[in-house]
Amino acid sequence: MEFPIHWLIILVVVLVLFGGRKIPELMRGLGEGVRGFKEGMSGNNQQSQATPPPAAPAQAATTEKPAEEKKS
Repeated sequence: MEFPIHWLIILVVVLVLFGGRKIPELMRGLGEGVRGFKEGMSGNNQQSQATPPPAAPAQAATTEKPAEEKKS
């Protein structure tokens, strides 16, 4: 199997842009994202599917009078 030259160019550009120390962190994050996506697509996280999303907090009704009416 021949290694295409464009992959080598992409590898060099990534190495120059991010440096050698950042690449493992980027790959780890990418792997976690792919793993989470696969789990979500396959339905392995049925617990999160069984619980409904939290409801939006209701806006508290203010019983205070407007500022104009407070000035007496």
